Amino acid sequence: MALSTDDMTAPTWAEKHASSIRTLRLYTKIFRSNGAAMLGLGIISVFMVLVIFGPSFVPYPEDAQGVVHLERKLLPPSAEHWFGTDEVGDDIFTRVVIGARVSLQIGLIVTGIAMLIGVPLGIIAGYVGGWVEEAIMRVTDIFLSIPGLILAIAIVGVLGPGIFNSMLALSLVWWPGYVRLVQAKTLSLKSAIYVDAARSIGASRMRIVFVHILPNCMSPIIVKASMDMGMAILGAASLGFLGLGAQPPFPEWGAMISVGRNYLPDWWWYSFFPGLAIYLTVLGFNLLGDGLRDILDPRGRE
Repeated sequence: MALSTDDMTAPTWAEKHASSIRTLRLYTKIFRSNGAAMLGLGIISVFMVLVIFGPSFVPYPEDAQGVVHLERKLLPPSAEHWFGTDEVGDDIFTRVVIGARVSLQIGLIVTGIAMLIGVPLGIIAGYVGGWVEEAIMRVTDIFLSIPGLILAIAIVGVLGPGIFNSMLALSLVWWPGYVRLVQAKTLSLKSAIYVDAARSIGASRMRIVFVHILPNCMSPIIVKASMDMGMAILGAASLGFLGLGAQPPFPEWGAMISVGRNYLPDWWWYSFFPGLAIYLTVLGFNLLGDGLRDILDPRGRE
């Protein structure tokens, strides 16, 4: 059967998506040229492997629940217990690896709730203006005027200690940053030519916001969210360290450090390895955010 002219000249998949492929290659080249961003990507990749596959390869999975093994308590790092054991004989390596999943959940929930609160308020304040903007921004200023950790401690003090309450407290602390960011971006975008053109042809406010303004706000939001992931993990660890977050024997890094400090300096490994996990995770998200900023910022692409 002979092929028609249309079949013979039909573009291939690569030809149809040539522009997207070029953009992806450009982004990859920019990201790979940033050594710090590549380091951050490597750290986060290891972190994600621990989150996804960690529970399946840890040597003592029951130790994540705080099982008592007094015969092996406070053993130093060895071939059998890579990170040593704690005061009840639980394997610290197992608890640090399982704690990675807990930390990721904390980061995702805190950042997600903060975005759900802050992004809509920022767009409303920037686009509507007037007394609505004044009300939203003055409330935002009140939250920003109080140190974040102090405010989180106060909220948890009212709600009571626990992992859920600590995540809720951190979410209520984080949202003002998104309001400020999105409000400033919306103010610069609502007078753009393409927004005026959409308004002149009768586009509704909802269409202008969701089709023209919000997509152009995503670059700074993504960069901030990637960095806030690490800071949310650090904030939850701080509350856990103070006894206001996750409670022992829950495998959360901050709570582990809080208990381990009582055994310093002789049993240094108890606090050292959870602290190292926090440090590397926060560092990885911050470096990854720098790389995303280079990609998403047009000036960085130049």
